[in-house]
Amino acid sequence: MQSIIVSLFLVYAAASASTFKGFNGLSRSLFGVARGGGLFGGDKKEATADLAAATQKYPPMSNDEVEEWLSHIPVFAVTDTNGAGVVLKPDNDTNVFYFFMSPLMANATLNQLKGTTDLDLRISAFSLGKIWFNILKSSRDVKLKAPGSDDEIELTSSNVQYRLVPDTRDLLGARMLLTMDGSEGEALKKGETLTPEMAQNAVKKAMTSSPKFNATYNEIPVFMIQQMRIQKQPEGGDAAGAGAGEATTLIPMYFSLQNMVQIWQQFTSQSEETKGVEPAINLMDLFELVEKMQEESEIDFRNVLLVPSQGGPGAGGGAAAAAGGVAAPQAGDGLQMPGAGTTLGDV
Repeated sequence: MQSIIVSLFLVYAAASASTFKGFNGLSRSLFGVARGGGLFGGDKKEATADLAAATQKYPPMSNDEVEEWLSHIPVFAVTDTNGAGVVLKPDNDTNVFYFFMSPLMANATLNQLKGTTDLDLRISAFSLGKIWFNILKSSRDVKLKAPGSDDEIELTSSNVQYRLVPDTRDLLGARMLLTMDGSEGEALKKGETLTPEMAQNAVKKAMTSSPKFNATYNEIPVFMIQQMRIQKQPEGGDAAGAGAGEATTLIPMYFSLQNMVQIWQQFTSQSEETKGVEPAINLMDLFELVEKMQEESEIDFRNVLLVPSQGGPGAGGGAAAAAGGVAAPQAGDGLQMPGAGTTLGDV
């Protein structure tokens, strides 16, 4: 029987080669999906308890805690050699500064600009935590200078829009998750062959019928599988669990659907516990997620680990290195990724 998540990944991989621009349509709030089978319907063998099932209430996270939680996530922007941001004018009435989740998309923008200006431009990497409240959520004034001019124009944040742009592949993946209905999921679970026509129809539906993630900026999809856990060893501990104190169980959330699927496949191939377990996939918007974190909640968001995108051509490069310590968790930091000694959680 073909795994449902493998089938989804095949559709996603085929669709990632497609290009798409802006989207129009309805937008409604979504925070997670039903448990048991995630977006693919219920499962008699429930995979895990719902994250919000506990009755304990956890206090809101402060701005400093949120900044720290986001601090290891790199974002990329076009700047000059002094690090000053390049503000673009997509139309006569709008001034926009773009931060990109993908260095490839930032480089594509840089290459377009190099053909229109004599400025010495480059890609700079920033910590998402450092810019979240200071820039994306700020109302401070900024000063703009036209290329080749010494005259500065002072504008408020209402005149300059800061846009955080998701990787278009993950935006499409999120839309596909939201538009794959129960009948399609059941067909794939029964082992039906994934045909090019099925993949094409899935992409078409995602492009036209998604209830969310229709904007191309400031809607950042975050993916998770409820069964996945990461063990963080205490200070002085090791991967085998030796050392003072107990390990902390963290819930990983991913910006990259592809990374999440690959890690899940690695995890299930090395664990007998996961045989026949249907992944319960949750999909959230980063901006809504941060709002939830700053409210009293039944979910302890302090034990959630946000995993940066990894892999792919040019996924990091010099721009990622320029972020100064902004990187994915490494083996030496006490974290065990799924498939490398990680527990399955509640299964």
